[in-house]
Amino acid sequence: MNVKKALLLALIFVFLFTFTACSSESKTKTSDGGGSGEESITLRVAWWGSQPRHEYTTKVIEMYEKENPNVDIKAEFAYWDDYWKKLAPMAAANELPDVLQMDMAYLSQYGEIDLLENLTPYIDDKTIDVSSIDESVLSSGKIGDKMYGFTLGINVLSVITNDDILQKSGINIDGNSWTWNDMEQVALDIKKKANVYGSNGMNPPDIFFPYYLRTKGEEFYKEDGTGLAYTDDQLFVDYFERQVRLIDRNAFPTPDEGAVVRGVEDDFIVKGTSAITWNYSNQYAAFDQLTDAQLTLHLPPEHLENKALFLKPSMLFSVPKSSKHKVEAAKFINFFVNNIEANKLIKGERGVPVSAKVSEAIKPELTEGESKIVKYVEEAKKITKEYYPPDPIGSAEVMKALKDISDQILFKKITPEEGAKKFRAQADSILKSK
Repeated sequence: MNVKKALLLALIFVFLFTFTACSSESKTKTSDGGGSGEESITLRVAWWGSQPRHEYTTKVIEMYEKENPNVDIKAEFAYWDDYWKKLAPMAAANELPDVLQMDMAYLSQYGEIDLLENLTPYIDDKTIDVSSIDESVLSSGKIGDKMYGFTLGINVLSVITNDDILQKSGINIDGNSWTWNDMEQVALDIKKKANVYGSNGMNPPDIFFPYYLRTKGEEFYKEDGTGLAYTDDQLFVDYFERQVRLIDRNAFPTPDEGAVVRGVEDDFIVKGTSAITWNYSNQYAAFDQLTDAQLTLHLPPEHLENKALFLKPSMLFSVPKSSKHKVEAAKFINFFVNNIEANKLIKGERGVPVSAKVSEAIKPELTEGESKIVKYVEEAKKITKEYYPPDPIGSAEVMKALKDISDQILFKKITPEEGAKKFRAQADSILKSK
């Protein structure tokens, strides 16, 4: 009897093992039953942006899923501020999405504390095809010899104008020759003649104050990231005194009015309450779709002074080290960057495509407005080949400090002189502690 029981138990064990193995194997089959052995994968992809970006990105994801039926992609998206607020606790819990949209302000912060995968091996083994992408573009996502972010598009700072209002105001802007003083006068003339704001107020300050410094031959951060590079606080004072003057004369919106602008849909130029918006070139496409006015891209003031103009990754895709599907994540990045049909939907909204082959192929598909972005960036590339480097660790805190102090100045709680000293003390403290 003991022998029979032992034999029965052994048979049950074999049956259960076989059933479990078969069940486990069945989970690796594709959903169409083809028996290809491909593992079913759930890939989380996250990005920030406006509603038009969400819509076309969702369509691109559907295209990828159709070509890869074993992959199910979970989309996670938000506006800029909300995106980073959500990402931080995910990083702390080691639960970052498999593909996350990354910004140059945060690349060092996430990359240098070992949260992001080095994408170079996926380029070396051709999982990501870079045959039609310049090395300078690839290098823009590197810190040292590690590529923590793959650049999705090329951007250039721009001043976008409502030409109907400019014509009504009798104003003509020459992007190659206008100065900061010219910019101030343009804003005042627009307010006087058209009774709308001269511009959206050059927000956020973390984008436009560093550019202003470059026109004066200075940089924002030290090369080693240990502090502020510029030493003369009068530059800070001059920049914010101009802001205050223009708000006082109703040529710039007040800071509380600016605070309600969360996306391009809320921008003053879309609402028709401003003739000018300061933004990166890729934003032009959304503005062009959201307003019936004729819009034009202009180079920012004094860009030829001290070679101030630069190219910048509009945004990047990164893969976290915590991802269990790094190869599939790299394949998705390759699709997003190199698939021509996908880019006929993207149409440069995330910056001019980095692939020369893709950029050329989608040109016939572009609207007049989208074509203007490509031409603008191509003209800028004739002026400069320099890519703005990743911001150092701590930059997110520095930028928050700059925004807070900017608000205090513009609300007249402190003077620009007080703000300059306060910002330097906070920024240097933050950067030295990293």
